[in-house]
Amino acid sequence: MNLVEPQIASLFGLNLPSRLALFLTLGLIVFLFRRDVREKPNVSGALWLPVLWLVLTCSRPVSEWLNIFGLPVSGAASAEEGSALDACFYLVLATVGFCVLCKRQVHLSEIVLNNGWIIAFFLYCFISIAWSDFPFISFKRWIKVLGHPIMALIILTEPDPKEALVRLMKRCAYVVVPFSVLWIKYYPQLGRGYTEWGEAMNKGIAMGKNLLGADCLILGVFFFWHLLQTWRTERNTQRRNELRLIAGFLIGILWLLRVAHSATSTICLFVAILIVVFVGIRSTRNFIGTYMFAALVLVAAAELAFGISGRLSESLGRGSTLTGRTELWANVLKFQSNPIFGVGFESFWLGERRVRIGELYKNWIPGGAHNGYLDIYLDLGLIGLSILIGLLIATFWKIRLELFRNFEWGRYRLGSLAAVILHAWTERTFGTGGPLWFVFYIIALDYSQTHLTTAQPSVWVARSEESREFAMPKTNSNEEVVFGTGID
Repeated sequence: MNLVEPQIASLFGLNLPSRLALFLTLGLIVFLFRRDVREKPNVSGALWLPVLWLVLTCSRPVSEWLNIFGLPVSGAASAEEGSALDACFYLVLATVGFCVLCKRQVHLSEIVLNNGWIIAFFLYCFISIAWSDFPFISFKRWIKVLGHPIMALIILTEPDPKEALVRLMKRCAYVVVPFSVLWIKYYPQLGRGYTEWGEAMNKGIAMGKNLLGADCLILGVFFFWHLLQTWRTERNTQRRNELRLIAGFLIGILWLLRVAHSATSTICLFVAILIVVFVGIRSTRNFIGTYMFAALVLVAAAELAFGISGRLSESLGRGSTLTGRTELWANVLKFQSNPIFGVGFESFWLGERRVRIGELYKNWIPGGAHNGYLDIYLDLGLIGLSILIGLLIATFWKIRLELFRNFEWGRYRLGSLAAVILHAWTERTFGTGGPLWFVFYIIALDYSQTHLTTAQPSVWVARSEESREFAMPKTNSNEEVVFGTGID
């Protein structure tokens, strides 16, 4: 840990006793949540379900949290089985979320109509369980993934979806950022560790430095977008306090990115911010599709001609092989036994196949290809990868239309989509429990409501144009399939 000690010790020049630092951190978190409640946001109590879901995906499983708090419980029995406690907890959360959607009369036909590519991807994942070597494990993981769209729909069916997004991200940040800084600086047994190659790393509240980087990416994109929203509001005390809050969290996020040494997340955050700023130029909005396509072609050409990813990795001190990723990619392709259909949903990195790949390395058994697209190809084959690419393209076109209907919400969606697409090039972004995969469903799902409310939008997301707000449908047609009846 000697390599990281100088950076840790320099944090704001503070070197407090660990117990005092813990007390101050808990006090800060309590203050932030009390401030959040006193603002009386236009959100329901059900929003705490996706908040808890996001915090857990950004940090550590329930079983590990219980162990940290002195309640010894058994963790994952194996890579195949996982933890029964964690599986049950996620199932309960998803079930409660489903009940919330039932009470809100969320129409299944509306979901299918507006999200055909998402439905197609889920259906193919489900069908692929049939030829998996581990069908029961594959099915359990498929059930867990269903929690992502359920939680995303809770957000999208709130009285004010944009306000719900703001509260979701801020409440998550209130936990993830302060605790990560605290654990890295004052509780190294919790916040630091070693990589598979024995290198020191800072992981904060997350399971590893790459997950910490993904957390910072998600929160960094949000707080930059939220900064633009807040900056244009009326000058008053609330605006000044909110700007201070945003500045504090952006500083904390950038510091965590620095000590985590997550090159992928740093680059993705930079690109996402550039896109959010770029689409703010009015002259670019009508041609955003052309610009994005041209940028994609240029990047692909540069990669094929000059190996730009390797050169960029070298400039960041990662080596031309992207920290050994290119070698791993070449090795795992040799074990793909079904290139058309794949080996089954979330099944490639299980059993003997994973052990055989691990034999190619010393003291390390990979748990993923460190490439989201490659992992999809290994699990779901060319068919699954094609559906995923179709889903990403369809999401982009939905966001492009959103830029003309609700510009600020569309701008956030576009920046987040760019971050997800780029992040997946060197990380397992589309994994079952990844926070970026959850954020993707928030920006990819569309659920149009039948009635609009007249509730006032949040001051922090207010624009010159009136904010559109969703309400629960009052009646139910006999021709539509719904999740339930009643109003929450």
